[in-house]
Parts: sequence; structure tokens; C-alpha cells
Amino acid sequence: MSHILIKNKITSLLTAVSLVILSCTNAPINFKTQYLDISIDNHGFIYSIKDITKEHPRELSPLNKPSPLLSLYNSKLDSMLEPISADYMASDKILKLTYSNNSVAEISIEPKDKYLKFTLASLTERNDIEGVQWGAIHTNITNLFGEIIGVARDTSETVNYSLGMLALNDNTLGGNSKTIGDAAPFQYIIHSPDSLQYPLPDDLHEGQVFTLGGNGISDVAFYAHKEPYYRIVYGNTAEVDDKGRISIVYNSRDRTKKREVFFSLIPNMPANIPNHLEVQPLPGVDFIQSSVALWGSPDSIALKEVIQHIVKAEDLPYPTINGKWVKDPAAFVPDVLTSGGLYDSIISYTSRLGFKTISLYDQGFIRPDRGNDGYLDGKNFEKKPLKLTSGNLSHREFSDMAAKQGITIGRTPITNALAPGTKDASPIPSDSLHAQQKRLLVKSISKTDTIIIVDDPKYMEEIGSWEGHAKSLNIIKIGKELIHYLGVSEEEPFRLLNVERGYWKTTPTTHETNDTIYKLQVTINYGYDGLIPNMELQDLIAEYYADVAYINGLGYYDFDGQEFLFNNGHGYYSAKRFFRKMFEKADEYGIPSIRFTGATLSEGSWHYQSIWNVGGGKNLYDLETREWGSTTSQGKDLRDVTYANYFPVGVGGNFPITATSTVEQYEHIQAISVGIGMTYSLRLNQKDVESCPQKDAIFKVIRTWENARAANAFPRNIKKLLVKPERDWHLEQTDKNNWKLYPIINNMRKSAIELTRDIAGGY
Repeated sequence: MSHILIKNKITSLLTAVSLVILSCTNAPINFKTQYLDISIDNHGFIYSIKDITKEHPRELSPLNKPSPLLSLYNSKLDSMLEPISADYMASDKILKLTYSNNSVAEISIEPKDKYLKFTLASLTERNDIEGVQWGAIHTNITNLFGEIIGVARDTSETVNYSLGMLALNDNTLGGNSKTIGDAAPFQYIIHSPDSLQYPLPDDLHEGQVFTLGGNGISDVAFYAHKEPYYRIVYGNTAEVDDKGRISIVYNSRDRTKKREVFFSLIPNMPANIPNHLEVQPLPGVDFIQSSVALWGSPDSIALKEVIQHIVKAEDLPYPTINGKWVKDPAAFVPDVLTSGGLYDSIISYTSRLGFKTISLYDQGFIRPDRGNDGYLDGKNFEKKPLKLTSGNLSHREFSDMAAKQGITIGRTPITNALAPGTKDASPIPSDSLHAQQKRLLVKSISKTDTIIIVDDPKYMEEIGSWEGHAKSLNIIKIGKELIHYLGVSEEEPFRLLNVERGYWKTTPTTHETNDTIYKLQVTINYGYDGLIPNMELQDLIAEYYADVAYINGLGYYDFDGQEFLFNNGHGYYSAKRFFRKMFEKADEYGIPSIRFTGATLSEGSWHYQSIWNVGGGKNLYDLETREWGSTTSQGKDLRDVTYANYFPVGVGGNFPITATSTVEQYEHIQAISVGIGMTYSLRLNQKDVESCPQKDAIFKVIRTWENARAANAFPRNIKKLLVKPERDWHLEQTDKNNWKLYPIINNMRKSAIELTRDIAGGY
């Protein structure tokens, strides 16, 4: 049997990507990158995945568990179709996969230096095929799984290898095709990252699912398991089997068709049981041209040398801070979180610390209100909400003052929640609100009638939203009127119960027979009350935030209620689209990348989101006990999620400087921060700061560590020491490019470790 060797233009042997295939159509197909070698059999399954960074290549594909390259999802049968045959056309670099329903998929394969690019070019016989699924790509890696971006990591010194995938377009999402609402359940999975160090108890097994803690409403109580093998998950792009082996999967869906999902992000908790949700069809958003990058490399270089390379080469979102990619650990930097409402010294504090952002958290929420055209303080900036002894300022005035020190300011929005009294909610609600269900009015009503008869009672008894099911938000819309109700009669004529007309100060009016009744999708109460926009209106809300940033000088957002982006049933696609619209509009204005954190992290936001400083206090990191969460397991849980997904660890609003604060405390905080790659929001109240005798020394300590971090002066082996909470350190800067790091043992300085600026990797 003859072999055909196909090569790109000859480059160095180490970096060339080679492709070797057998001429017979049923022969194995082989693709190779600088660090990875895969083989696909004549059925369209990947049966070999090799780490070729070692002298003896290591096989990563489990024996007797090959991986389908691309499967088809039949939504009517809720079943997956795997390929049955594969035929590679070398001249066109097209792989044809055939399925049992006679569908034929054509996949373009582009081998690159550090990754393999797969793109679905076409699919025949696609009736009833709602989606396509890349993988799952099965591995024998059992260490860390990155469920958000899809990566299997072995971080041990002996193996030091990771395998992952990245979506290359917005409609390719992390997770499998059966993921309801395109957002995976928020829950615990049992997985030990090291079965020798953390063996599972006899009553637990790998891959076992547990619900969150608490009553399903208090987000702090969700985090209820401190054991290292309870792994909270924020996606399903990587999963583990009953042997702890990690698989990676992406999917794409045809969003042009009407469909309905039974969705909740936390479906296993009574307070958050699923609702039936009609999903808005989106013209032109299809799975054709779905594309992924498959990569493998040493784990120690995966983020900066491979993932960053893919992001730039494929023109994926690439936000920066100080010219550095926000995922680069040298770009990690804490921010200031204001408290107390007095801002005389806050810019000075931030500058002295070396931080880049002031989050005006004590100003409360901003709610998306297109009625103000993005002007938070009036068209002439006449409102002055920011208090200084020298005179109160508008956001614009304060941001201009901060900008002189290279500092941005930010606010906390309730992402896409259209609150009562805002332009799109009330007193004149928009016609572009998202409806959970649509029904018809059986009999016309006057403006005072409370007997509202619907044509079909199905699902009308459900309380709005999936999150908390707040009875106060059980709202329908007819025409321009919002109407509150609770329940529906069990017998004909089916009428809504406990009706309240003219809800949220809308105007009660007459409505005619066969008028459409929209059961609105909503958020949650507790001050987050709001209606969910449809996709077109959500696009405008995203652009609104760019307007707000441009007009008021904001460079930072803390998107509370970020999970509301999933409430339209489009899940991670909705998040990607929202942030893309915001960033594109910001680019039009010529403003720098908007830095943001938020209530959650998902495959939809990973590329755009800079940090994840959710919550705070001892739930995240207890400075006194040096625990990753002493009151709950939130710190441990979020640390494990972020670290596994190459994302900066966050510990929320924390570590306030008060009268009793000491230099040693902040040496420890900064050592941990640099070691693991952690950011935080330093809570500063001007009166408390000024009461601290060690204020100036604390500022100097933090600035010293931040200077060294920005210089990328800490090598990998030192970071592994810094992350150990029982150790103490002192850092001194000797000149612009050099530092001395002293281990402190029994309150005594030991020999200094010399650190030097990384000219290429720092700034």
C-alpha cells in the first residue's frame, strides 16, 4: 500500500506541520503539530492522541474509547449520530464523514504550527439535525479539567502536558449538544485531581453529581463542600467519566428555528426548578462554518505560547491592559473597591498602590436605561454624585481626574435586567421583550376587567424565570400594558388568577380578542427586578454600555446578574454576542478594552472577561486563618475553577485597610496573589485608611509586589513556593529592574532570592 506524504512549505523540522495519509480511503489519517500527533480511523474516530514533546511519545487516547470527530444531534429523538465512515480528500484538505441517516459532513482541516483547525463546510440530509458536536475528545488525563474553555491538564512535573479545544466563532459553544439552554447546570462533580493525595471515600465515585448547598437563593450558601474532590462546575466543555478521565467537547446549533427548552441553571434545587421557555429564532445563525482549534502542548507554556497564539491568529477577542493580554499573569492587577462614599484620596491611594481601576461600588447599581442615552449624570453632567471635600463631581469629571494618573473608574450594572421605570420596561414597555410563552386572549377585556381568559393554560401556572421564581415578577404583557397574575384555572374557560392590571405603573387599556399575551421572561427580586430583552434589544443594551463608558469615562464594569444573559435560552451564545456587541461599539469610539468582572464566568465570556472578583470576605480568603474560604467553600471552589481554566483567581471585595491592618498581612496577600495568579478588589474606606498607623508602609509593600508582578519577575518555581499559605515573605525593590525576595522563617529573614525583570514578558 503506497504512502503519500503531504507537506506545507518546508520550514524548520521542529515547527513544520506535517500531514501523512494513506492513499486508500479507508486508511488512517494522521495530523501533526509541533506538540501533538493525532490519528483518525476510517470511521471518523480519533483513535490516537500523542504527546510528542517527550523522547518517547505518550498516548493520551484511552484504549477502546476512540473519539468521534463530529457527531450530529437529532433533537426530535434527542439522540446523537456518530460517523460510520471517513474519506479524506488530500488535495482539498476536506474530510468527508458519512452517517447512518445518509448525512454527509464535509470538514475542512487546516494543520497549523501549534493547533489543528477544523471547520464544518457543509452537511447534507440535515432535516431534524438541530446541532453538531465536536468530540467528545476522550483522554486518559485525570488531573485538572477546565470545564469552561475545554482543557484536560496534567500539571505534574513528570508529564506537564495539556490537551484542549477552543471555539473559533460565536456559534460554536463549549459543552455537548444536549446541553439544555446552552448553559450547563451549576453543580458539584466528584473528581480527585490526585487520587493518591486526595483518595475518594468509599461512598463517592468519579463523575458523581451533587447539587449546590443552601436553599438555592443565597449564592454564598451554594459553596458547601471544602473537600478537594468536590469540584464545583461552571460549564461542561470538559467532563470526567467514572474513572476520572477527562473528555473535551464543543457544539454548534441551528438557531434559525423555533424551539422550546425546559431550562434552569440550577435545575436540581426546588427554588430554581426549570421553566418552559420558548427560544427566539435567530436568522442566519447556523452550525455551518462551526469551527474549533484542537491543541496540545506542555502545560507550562499552554496559555502564553499556544492559547494566546490561537487567539491572535484566529482573530478572537483579545482585550489588553497596559498592552498585555488580560490572561497574561503579568497583566493581573487588583483594583480598588470604594466604601464610605468619600473620594478625596481614592485616586491618590490607587496610584500609590500601582492599581489601575477604581470600582465605585458604594454608588450602588446602575441599570440599563436607554432613556438617558448613556448620560449617568445628565446631558450637561449636572448631577454630582461623587463626594469630595473640595466639591462634588460627576463621573466624567472624576474619570478625567483619575485618567491623569493612568487610572480608570467603574460601576456595577445589573447586566441586562430592564428595571421598572427604565425606557424599555415601564411605564411604556418595549415590544422587544423576551417571552417565556405566547398565548392568545380568548375574549376582549376593558381597562378594568380582571377576568383574562387564555386559549391554552399550558405552562401558564409556572412562576416567571428559573432563578428564585419571584412571585412579584410573574408578569404578562398585552399591548403596552404589564399585568401581574398568579396561577391559572384548572377548568375551561382558562383564566388567569389574582390579576393586577397596570403593573409597574403601565396604563390599563382595552384589549381585543386574539391579542397576543406574552408571558415575560424575567430576572429575580432582591433589587435585581427586571424584564429580559429579546436578542435585538439585548444587542442595543450591550451597545448602551459602550455609550456609558465613552460618555462618562468608565473603563471597568462589574456585571452583577451576568447569568441573566442565559435567560433567553441561547446560553453561552447570548453571552458571546452581548460582549462582542459591547466591545465592537467601544472600538468604534476608540476607547481601550473595557475591563470587567461579573457574577459568573462562562465559555461565553472567557475571552472578554478580565477578572472574576465575585463576593468577598472570609468566604473567599480568610487572612487570619489563611484558608481559601473559612465560612464557606467559595474560595476553594472558585480558585479551582479559575486555575483549571487558565483564568485569574479572584477573591472578591476583600482585605480592607483599617486601624489594625499590618504590613505583614499584605506581604502575605501579595505573595499568594502573585503565586497563584490572583486578583482582588481592595476595599478602601477613606476614614478607615487614614486611621491605620501602617498605611504608608502597606501602600509601599503592595506597590513593590505589583511592580515585580508587572515585570514578570517571578519564575515558575518561585510561584510554586509563594502559593503555600503557611509561608511568609518580604520583598524589596533594589532598582528599576531587580528585587530581593526574602523567606521569613520564625520571624527571621533568610537568604534573599534574586529576581530580575523579564524584559520580553513584563512591562
